Order: sequence, then structure tokens, then C-alpha cells
Amino acid sequence: MPWDAKAAVDHLNSNAETASTSNCATYVRQAIEAGGVTLAKTMYAKDYGSRLTNAGFVAAAGAPQAGDVVVIQPTENGVAGHMAMYNGTQWVSDYKQPAVHGYYPSATYRKEKPAAAFYRRP
Repeated sequence: MPWDAKAAVDHLNSNAETASTSNCATYVRQAIEAGGVTLAKTMYAKDYGSRLTNAGFVAAAGAPQAGDVVVIQPTENGVAGHMAMYNGTQWVSDYKQPAVHGYYPSATYRKEKPAAAFYRRP
């Protein structure tokens, strides 16, 4: 099945919670799979970069497009990192992140600004 960014975004939007459940990687991975791409599972969101490239995603630059994925490294006291997908309007992980905050999901991420990498499936 070819990559269908719309199906991935639709799945993520329809399954997003009202607030974080600390399951961002699971929700985004399931959305990617709903879009037709299988990802090898890993425990932490921070480790999905290589899985995305192994599945045909490439580094994305410029303005985000619907279906783009961000993988963010952990904050100073964190372990898991964060993962989200752009739905065309805002970043969505296990919940719809406020558009005004961009891809960093919390005040701690916005303050520390850990490394983030962006991926797009051609």
C-alpha cells in the first residue's frame, strides 16, 4: 500500500485525546500505519528517527506539510522524548497540541528546546 498522508492524519485526528496520555509514539506510529507504512516498534519516541528513515521517510525542511513527523529528544530530566505529526494546522501526538506552541508539547520542552528532527514520506 502506498503512503497516504491524509489517511494517517485522519486516523491521528480522530484518535487524539483531549490531553496527553504520555503515549505519543504509539499514537503517531498507529497513524503512520493507518497511512500504509509499517514502522518497527521501539520503546521511546526519541528513537523513531531511524525507524522512519528505514521506512522511506526523508529529512524534511521548510514549512511543515500534513503528514510530516517530528521526533524530539528528551528534556534534561526526561527519558522518552516526544513524537508528533503535523495535520496541516497543528502538531498532534496523543492529543492535539495547541497550535500556538508549535511542535514542542510542554513548557519544559519550549524552555529547553531539545534537538528535533523532521521527517516526510515522499
